[in-house]
Amino acid sequence: MNKEWSELNKTMQSLLKKKDTYLQGFETLFDLRNNLMDTINSFKQKLTTNDFSAIPFINAAGYHSKTIAYSLWHIFRIEDIVAHTLIKGDEQLFFKNGYQSRIGSKIITTGNELVKQEIADFSQDLDLNQLYAYLVDVKNSTEEIIGNLAYNDLKTKISDERKNALKALKVVSENENAIWLVDFWCDKNIGGLIQMPFSRHWIMHIEACLRIANKIAQNPTTSGSTKTERDFWVAKFSERE
Repeated sequence: MNKEWSELNKTMQSLLKKKDTYLQGFETLFDLRNNLMDTINSFKQKLTTNDFSAIPFINAAGYHSKTIAYSLWHIFRIEDIVAHTLIKGDEQLFFKNGYQSRIGSKIITTGNELVKQEIADFSQDLDLNQLYAYLVDVKNSTEEIIGNLAYNDLKTKISDERKNALKALKVVSENENAIWLVDFWCDKNIGGLIQMPFSRHWIMHIEACLRIANKIAQNPTTSGSTKTERDFWVAKFSERE
């Protein structure tokens, strides 16, 4: 794991445990997320449209077996669902701002139910500019929600009412690869949700995206990448060590 991200994550978790330091914990979380967002933006700056739907580790087990487009969709659909349906109890930005049609997605879920070529096919359909607009919208909205939390709010458990509201929206597939998410989230308090999915979940998937980008860059015939771009991804990937 990237050492800087790991240290920020550990510091954030420690600060959130105490009333005197929880606001510093929020600031550390936002610093971590801004750092991770810089990497997300580097994908858009350095990769081609085809690179976002490339799946070089299609038969692997792990987060790197996806595509970069899918990974970004997955991170931020989950965040939108958790931040708005479970924590704030209002409408997800995905629906409120018409992102399904804007992005061109055939699904409204987290995507956990998709596998292998389904992931690649799904990724090819997405409008990347609109996907990135969604990422920014969700990130900013989540941080506004978090910033308004009191210390005691962090100990609040997710109510049965909100759990049922989540189920009614059908934004988590009933497929066995997805349905477990409902209990996973709803068994946590808000403090636990800040740690997963609002921080560590980002790290795991973005590190997987770096691994994908690095692999793509090693095959300039298919990626169209220049030596400078290949060197960039090699350097970014090595930061994990």
